[in-house]
Amino acid sequence: MSDIIMKKPLFNPEGDIDVRNRSLINFDTTNINDFNNMKYEWVSDWYRQAMNNFWIPEEINMNQDKSDYPKLLPAERTAYDKILSFLVYLDSVQSANLPNISQYVTANEINLCLSIQTFQECIHSQSYSYMLDTICNPTERNDILYQWKTDEQLLNRNRFIGNLYNEFVDNPNKDSFLRVCIANFILEGIYFYSGFMFFYNLGRNGKMPGSVQEIRYINRDENTHLWLFKNMLMELRKEEPGLFNDDNLAVLREMIIEGVNQEIAWGKYVIGNDIPGLNENMVEDYIKYLGNQRYSSLGLGTLYEGYEEEPESMRWVSQYADANMVKTDFFEAKSTAYAKSSAIEDDL
Repeated sequence: MSDIIMKKPLFNPEGDIDVRNRSLINFDTTNINDFNNMKYEWVSDWYRQAMNNFWIPEEINMNQDKSDYPKLLPAERTAYDKILSFLVYLDSVQSANLPNISQYVTANEINLCLSIQTFQECIHSQSYSYMLDTICNPTERNDILYQWKTDEQLLNRNRFIGNLYNEFVDNPNKDSFLRVCIANFILEGIYFYSGFMFFYNLGRNGKMPGSVQEIRYINRDENTHLWLFKNMLMELRKEEPGLFNDDNLAVLREMIIEGVNQEIAWGKYVIGNDIPGLNENMVEDYIKYLGNQRYSSLGLGTLYEGYEEEPESMRWVSQYADANMVKTDFFEAKSTAYAKSSAIEDDL
């Protein structure tokens, strides 16, 4: 099996227009966006859901957050700052790297999805700036913004994803493409969740409601991104079965385990046992459960025995994750109803 992966052409009038021949990578594409002829039928639902998820950060009222932030417990404020800095980094690197991936994706309908995801990551970055501008002065804002560079634990965990992204840019091939897709899957499906649970815990304690709602919208977007990369990986496995050999499956497994271990260590570092409503055991139980969900969604079985069911102590998370109280399959990211964000009210 050749490990070569080819960049999609920009102008290719001689390309193949037979949708039956289309493939995720290494297809001779014309690079034309054709909504009437899609090989991957799931894209249509994904595209409409992502478009209906459009929202504007400044629409959310942050007045209570401005008064709540100085009153947060020291452990809560430290966690808020560090988690926000981590999220700023994650979404910034996502918006920078997704175009690198799409250069090698030769299915036009999937590239449409990647373009929407890139736009949404920019909206997320805008939301973090809005949150910081509301609650603190410019000096404090910049200190929080760049903690991902100055906090050694935060910087170390960013290296895992960052190095995988750089590896693909420096040496694009089928193996590194698989790894960069798994890295995206880990980022969207595991890396954010200690941060999300922290914000939702603030919400159930009546604190920082504007920040909580911003995170809900972001969480809703990330669910669609997770669904996108899960489906991309499933299509890649159908089209390139040799790529999913025993060696690469072992690498994939270890990558997800590493992502889980890093998220647990991070959650214990920023949340610990000093924040009312959360503790280290809750963080570990929930992240191992997520690891199982992500691994099994790829048809690979179970990673952690005994963590197949959502922990009883964390069932409140999915309620707070629902941005508009629309019934959502939270972990598979497929909404059962669509709603415009402009109609959303925070009534929790």
